Amino acid sequence: MNQETRASSSWDPIGLQLGTRNLWSWLMRLLSTQPEWLSTKMKFFLPNVELDSRDEPPNPEQRVVLQLRMLHAQGPATWQSFIHCVCMELEVPLDLEVPLLSTWGQEDELGDGEKTRLGPQLQHGLKRPHQGCGSSPRRKHCRKQQLELTRKYLQLLRTSAQRHCGDGVPKPGQTFGAHQPYVPPILQWSRATAPLDPREGAVLGDPKSEDSTDMSLQDLFNFKAPKGPRVTVLLGKAGMGKSTLARRLCQKWAEGQLDHFQALFLFEFRQLNLITRFLTLPQLLFDLYLSPEAGPEAVFQYLKENASRVLLIFDGLDEAIYPCSSKDTLGPNGSGPALTLFSALCRGTLLPGCWVMVTSRPGKLPACLPTEAATVHMWGFDGLRVEEYVSRFFSEQPAQEVALAELQGNGHLQSLCAVPALCQVTCLCLRHLLSGNAPGQSAALLPTVTQLYMQMVLTLSPPGSLPAKSLLGLGEVALRGLEVGKVIFYAGDIPPAIMAFGATHSMLTSFCIHTDSGHQEIGYAFAHLTLQEFFAALHLMASPSVDKDILTSHVTLNSHWVLRTRTRLNLSDHLPTFLAGLASLTCRPFLRHLAQRNEAWVGARQAAVLQVLRKLATRKLTGPKVVELCHYVAETQESELASLTAQSLPYQLPFHNFPLTYRDLSALTSILEHRADPIHLDFEGCPLEPHCPEALAGCEQVETLSFKSRKCGDAFAEALSRSLPTMGNLKILGLAGSKITAQGVSLLVQALPLCPQLEEVRFQDNQLKDPEVLSIAEVLPHLPRLRKLDLSRSSFSTSTVLSLVKVAVLCPTVRVLQVRETDLIFFLSPLEETAVELQRAPDPQETDGQRKEAEDRRLTLRLQKCQLRVRNVEALIALLLEGPPLEEVDLSGNQLEDEGCRLLAEAASRLHIARKLDLSDSGLSVGGVSCVLSALSTCQALETLHISLLHRTAVLTFTQEPEKQGGTQERAAFLDNLMSPLSCELPPSSRRIRLTHCGFQTKHLEQLCRALGGSSHLGHLDFSGNSLGDEGVTLLAQLLPGLGPLQSLNLSENGVSLSAVCCLSQCMSALQWAAHLDVSLESQQILLQGDKRGRDGWTGGSSPEFPARAQFSGLGQRSIPRSFCLKECQLEPLSLTSLFATLEQCPGPLEVQLSCETLSDQSLETLLHCLPRLPQLRLLQLSPTGLSPRSPLLLADVFSLCPRVQKVDLRSLTHATLHFRPSEDKEGVCCGFRSCSLSLEHVEPLCCLLSKCDNLSQLDLAENLLGDDGLRWLLEHLPQVPISGSLDLSLNGISREGVWQLLETLPSRPRVREASVNLGSAQDFWIHFSKPGETPRTTLRLSECSFGPEHVPRLATSLSQALQLTEITLTRCGLGLEQLALLLSLMRPPAGPLCLRVEEPWVGRAGVPALLEACAQASGNVTEISISETQQRLCVQLDFPRQEENPEAVAFSLAHCDLGTHHSLLVARLMETCARLRLLSLSQVNLPDTSDASGLLQRLLLALSELRSFRLTSSCVSSESLVHLAAGLGHCHHLEELDFSNTWLSEEGTRTLMGALQGKCRLRRLDLSQLLLGGSTLAMLTQGLSHMTLLQSLRLSGNSIGDVGCCHLSEALRAAASLEELGLSHNAIGDAGAGHLAAILPKLPELRKIDLSANGIGLAGGAQLAKSLALCRKLEELGLGFNALGDPTALGLAEGLPRHLRVLHLPSSHLGPEGALSLGRALDGCPHVKEISLAENSLAKGVPHFCKGLPQLQRIDLASCDIDNQAAKGLAASFTLCPALEEILLSWNLLGDEAAAELAQVLPRMGRLKRVDLEKNRITACGAWLLAEGLAQGSAIQVIRLWNNPIPPGVAQRLQSQEPRLDFAFFDKQPQTPRGT
Repeated sequence: MNQETRASSSWDPIGLQLGTRNLWSWLMRLLSTQPEWLSTKMKFFLPNVELDSRDEPPNPEQRVVLQLRMLHAQGPATWQSFIHCVCMELEVPLDLEVPLLSTWGQEDELGDGEKTRLGPQLQHGLKRPHQGCGSSPRRKHCRKQQLELTRKYLQLLRTSAQRHCGDGVPKPGQTFGAHQPYVPPILQWSRATAPLDPREGAVLGDPKSEDSTDMSLQDLFNFKAPKGPRVTVLLGKAGMGKSTLARRLCQKWAEGQLDHFQALFLFEFRQLNLITRFLTLPQLLFDLYLSPEAGPEAVFQYLKENASRVLLIFDGLDEAIYPCSSKDTLGPNGSGPALTLFSALCRGTLLPGCWVMVTSRPGKLPACLPTEAATVHMWGFDGLRVEEYVSRFFSEQPAQEVALAELQGNGHLQSLCAVPALCQVTCLCLRHLLSGNAPGQSAALLPTVTQLYMQMVLTLSPPGSLPAKSLLGLGEVALRGLEVGKVIFYAGDIPPAIMAFGATHSMLTSFCIHTDSGHQEIGYAFAHLTLQEFFAALHLMASPSVDKDILTSHVTLNSHWVLRTRTRLNLSDHLPTFLAGLASLTCRPFLRHLAQRNEAWVGARQAAVLQVLRKLATRKLTGPKVVELCHYVAETQESELASLTAQSLPYQLPFHNFPLTYRDLSALTSILEHRADPIHLDFEGCPLEPHCPEALAGCEQVETLSFKSRKCGDAFAEALSRSLPTMGNLKILGLAGSKITAQGVSLLVQALPLCPQLEEVRFQDNQLKDPEVLSIAEVLPHLPRLRKLDLSRSSFSTSTVLSLVKVAVLCPTVRVLQVRETDLIFFLSPLEETAVELQRAPDPQETDGQRKEAEDRRLTLRLQKCQLRVRNVEALIALLLEGPPLEEVDLSGNQLEDEGCRLLAEAASRLHIARKLDLSDSGLSVGGVSCVLSALSTCQALETLHISLLHRTAVLTFTQEPEKQGGTQERAAFLDNLMSPLSCELPPSSRRIRLTHCGFQTKHLEQLCRALGGSSHLGHLDFSGNSLGDEGVTLLAQLLPGLGPLQSLNLSENGVSLSAVCCLSQCMSALQWAAHLDVSLESQQILLQGDKRGRDGWTGGSSPEFPARAQFSGLGQRSIPRSFCLKECQLEPLSLTSLFATLEQCPGPLEVQLSCETLSDQSLETLLHCLPRLPQLRLLQLSPTGLSPRSPLLLADVFSLCPRVQKVDLRSLTHATLHFRPSEDKEGVCCGFRSCSLSLEHVEPLCCLLSKCDNLSQLDLAENLLGDDGLRWLLEHLPQVPISGSLDLSLNGISREGVWQLLETLPSRPRVREASVNLGSAQDFWIHFSKPGETPRTTLRLSECSFGPEHVPRLATSLSQALQLTEITLTRCGLGLEQLALLLSLMRPPAGPLCLRVEEPWVGRAGVPALLEACAQASGNVTEISISETQQRLCVQLDFPRQEENPEAVAFSLAHCDLGTHHSLLVARLMETCARLRLLSLSQVNLPDTSDASGLLQRLLLALSELRSFRLTSSCVSSESLVHLAAGLGHCHHLEELDFSNTWLSEEGTRTLMGALQGKCRLRRLDLSQLLLGGSTLAMLTQGLSHMTLLQSLRLSGNSIGDVGCCHLSEALRAAASLEELGLSHNAIGDAGAGHLAAILPKLPELRKIDLSANGIGLAGGAQLAKSLALCRKLEELGLGFNALGDPTALGLAEGLPRHLRVLHLPSSHLGPEGALSLGRALDGCPHVKEISLAENSLAKGVPHFCKGLPQLQRIDLASCDIDNQAAKGLAASFTLCPALEEILLSWNLLGDEAAAELAQVLPRMGRLKRVDLEKNRITACGAWLLAEGLAQGSAIQVIRLWNNPIPPGVAQRLQSQEPRLDFAFFDKQPQTPRGT
């Protein structure tokens, strides 16, 4: 044994124990030659122990043996991993590598006994673990000892920090290199508590600072801060360098640079998470970090006393597992979890005064952090820092230049390098790639983050081979850790071979871990959390043990809102990003080699990931998820997926309240490049990386870009200014709420002219000062397309406001400048000349084109509350005079005072203001008002002046030039004119002066009137709300002639009395213009108005029968109607006499309305006696006015007092209206006293008074208290009252006794034409009288009179005595079947016909035999019987006296019933009674085979040889029954009418019927509609028709005739020369059938009506019919609707329209404007047309208008014709030319409020109009209100349909309550027929 062997043997206890002496000797010799390598592995595997240099063996071999013993003592896992590293990294011969791995590289090589015996041992030279704090008895130390112990501990801290952090990042032994460069990142403060530099957005750190001179790190701490928590929170995304910065601080402190701090402690939350037991602060500092060699109590006491010089750094708060609460409290000596200790340190309850710095990813910060903590955002690298890092990484000059060139040529690579961690990896990969690729190609190999990591793996792998097993193994460890939230692993968690691989390539790091038991263990972690996520993604994508469902479940979107509820972030944030990147086609070869599978297997897994991403791309996502998705999609490099994602993004894409980096915006931009549509990006409240706008450079898709964040400073503005010129389609730019200063503004001002396409710029809430505001405003001429510039919430002075006015005046595109306090907005209109030339820079010399457009512009200035004073007014006026014409000037809220307002008023005429000048709230006084009025006397353009000193209002409105008025202004003015109750049609130059609430008194009037007298064209004067009183009003009445003709004078709220009103009423006679005086005395509303043409009377003042204005419509143009309205005034006799005395001088016609609470009888008599002295009076209203019960008698006597009274209407003793004739003609008068409590005592005097009126037409006494006695007295005195019209006694409490009185009175009242009584709930009682000369015929209608059996004889007797009675109707009067038979037998009136109708519920149930038996009891001849089951009605037509001879005609009608069985006696009786039957009609009956009704009908028909008409309609008849009927009809040789319409017959039955038609040559009317006529039946029909030469009417609708059948039918009709009506609708005859008909129509000379609707007739058939119909000279009704006729047919019809035409139906006929207009012209003036229907045609602008009118037109249907407001104007005018019009249908059109206004104007002039349908239009509440006003003016309309118009339900309900005739319901409310018709 040689010496070397002996030496090794003496140090070889392990070899001896294992029996591997040769291997051990060889290993010792190998490692003796690699001392640095062995030291690196010692630091990796044993980070918690170190060799003491004083105890190190001098011999290198002994040192190797010592180190190997330490490694072996850590346990088999560590030893095996070390052996794998030896074999992997050092050159080991193969013959030795195999025994090494087989002996020491496998598990379980050592037996349990060996493992126990060779466990961890403490050898000489190893430091012992420190004792826990407090583990030994406490010893007292003197002050000197304490200081000495503390000095040693602090030195120990620096030594430890220098050892662990001083060797750079990454640690020695890493493949990345022994030393990596450090470049300080961008740090941005987010709180006002930022130290040293409190400006928001301050960027710290000099990128070019050397490591030894980097002093910017001290800026993280404000050493001048007051006492209290001194906490700094450092926020940054993964890879930004937070942990690096924390270690950097340790290193710099260890080097003595952070000299303020004596002690620095660095903790990682990932390690603190492993400590579950409670700790005290000394245990946290000494047990878990570094223990003093002695005297821990003394050291801790020193630290407490000097806490302000202690810094504790906590790294990775986002990885803290146990959440802490802000409510957790901990005493100075208390214990708790590590996070609770952290909270107490932050809040100052532990170690008060110490400094705390914590790092975290962005997210919800725990509540344990104090609110006053300073927040710092770490943003990584900008462009300069990236270049600096690359330059330092590649220190050699050639490599440095090449690397920088590669970087500068690849923008995407630059965005990757913005993250420091990625920048490091990029440099590592570039160093490897630059050696094997041509210049310019290396960077292209690193397009995504995933491929960057993949390239790193390839770089670190042995050349030519990929360690797939090791990579997948490492991925499995990574994934397993992520799934359980584990980032720290123990040696047993990682297989030795995998551990060796990770250690060899610096993918794993090691560190000491303190366990709960107080021991220390070695922990391992991936070099970075993102590296763990990358390897987990590799395992998911390439491991065969992971199925696709598990793979796709990890592809999710994580939301990263700043203030979410989740405290701890997910550990797999980047895992989906790497999965998306691995789905790229570029990664497929790598994955295929890694998985050892074919390309299809890998492709399927990649496709599964892409499919999930496609689904995510189509979802509606929040801002953070959109950013995440953009990262995913960018990693895939799939253009199709990127396009789908880009197109799925909404136009408005908001990003609110979460941090965004340069890489985030770069990913978003890369996706937007695939978008075709523009997009709006809105960033609000987002912490933004200062240089992130550079990522948007060149993005053409962004149309709107908006930033709103206090974190945007000058650096942000600088980056934004570089990107803006490259965004060619950007139209809207917003930067609000930022912290930019003059420096940032100057950069933006330089960039804005390079963006000529901008349309809106928003810089509000940036606290800009005067210079910045002006500099931005001066850019306006260089932005030709700009429409809005918003600089609100800036700080600017009055001088700046004037400067801005100058800018607005000189810039040709400015239209509006709006300044109000802090608001500052420019509105602009782009110039056409400059907008086209965007590519050229604006040239100040090229202004010719601009001047031309500038001449047309009008400038609006709103300078509100800008502190302008009198001294500024002249300068402002001078500026405005230099500029363009002004649209509006608003100077409200300034301190102009009287002088300033006067100067502006004088300049108004020179300023050419188009709309208004607002001087409100400018300090104007009472004296200043006259000065303003005088100054405005020369201003011809002034339209309105409104001054209200109380409300601080002073507004001048000017007339616009004619060419400027139009469009929507016309519509608004039109509606305003109709809506305003005070508006009227003014001359263009009329002026309105409103001086309201100014405190004017009588003493001010003369001066005001002098100022007003100089004003020309004064139209309206408003003095309301002043203090004029009676004296002032009287004086003003005297001064009015000097003001010229006014349109209105408003004196409301001036404290006047009735005497002043009488004085004002004299103005109506003294002043020609004064036409209407409206006074409400109590509410002080006084308005004197001029003539308003078309002004209507008060609501309810005129009735449809007697419109008040109809009487004076022919007085000529000089007769100006006048009105006087006095309300809310107590009227005494003396005041009435005085008032009417003043009205006597008023020219007429005159309307008077008086309203007071009560009017005494004496006052009423006085008023009535004054009426004869007012011959010009046309209307007198007392409403609402309380009258006494005696007032009806006083009013009834008015006809004798004033013969001109035409109508008296008194309702409820509160509403009285008197209408007057222009002259004393003899036209009938009306008198009505409804609800006036009239009783028996009033009847006699009332009749006595009314008897003096010899031409009484109507008397209305409804709703009174007459009762039966009053009715008896009234009927007795009725001959004294010569009523020629009607008497209404409804709702007077009349009972059945009153009915007897009426019946007994009828024989002596031959003038009674109709009497109608309803004793039910309706309580109707009407009597209508015939006019002189009319034949006396009486109709009696009795309803719900409850007659019993005992009343029948009296009823029969009363009815028999009425000689003139011709018709009786008994409705629900209680008569049964027996009572009906008795009544028929007892009634024996004199000679003549009598019709008895009975309507009772039992009629439908009694059955025909019973009803016929009752009819057979009649004492007269039965000529007609009609039974209706559905209407429950029996009608018996009788003829008296009874004639025994055979009558020529008997009418017999059976309807709605089952005929039942045959009764021989009944038939015999009927044969005797109905011998002369001429009409037999059956409707809705069933005649089955089992019924004997058909046999009964057959017998009747056989006996009725003179039968003329037989009808069987809407019934169901069997074949057998039809055989019976046909047999009976065969003997009816005189039959002239046969109607089987809508009856169901079988085919056999139809043939039977056709057979019965043979030989019926006398038929004049034949209706077989809805019968199915086949080939054989139609042939039989046509054969029969050929012999019916007398046929006048043929109806064959819906018979499926077709074109062939129509051909045969046409031939058969050649013989029907007398045919007047032909109905062939719904038969599908088509053009061919129409042609056949067109050939024979001219040969039917008597044809009057033809209906060919819905027959499929087109243009060809329509043209033939048009020519043919023109030859039908007698045609009156034409129906061609629901055919595709088109305009050519309409033109043809118009050319030859029959002159006798009455009805034209062409709905849904494909007519256009041309055809409709031609028909309108042809119909115009036709004297016979009654009905027109052009519904469902697209008429649009072709709505027919009439100039001559249609005098007989009753109904017009234009529904669904696309009629709009414009077309409605002419249409409404046409309606007035149709005086007989009753129904207008305009539903489902495009009519709006303008059309409603037009209709409202014509409604009062259409006396017969009953119904207007305006459903489904565009009428709003305004239009409905106008229609209600039109109805209130006396229209006879019964209903206006307004369903489904845009009117709110609440408004509709209010309108309908005011005007019930407006119908908003879905179901049509049919108009009721007026009584007496």
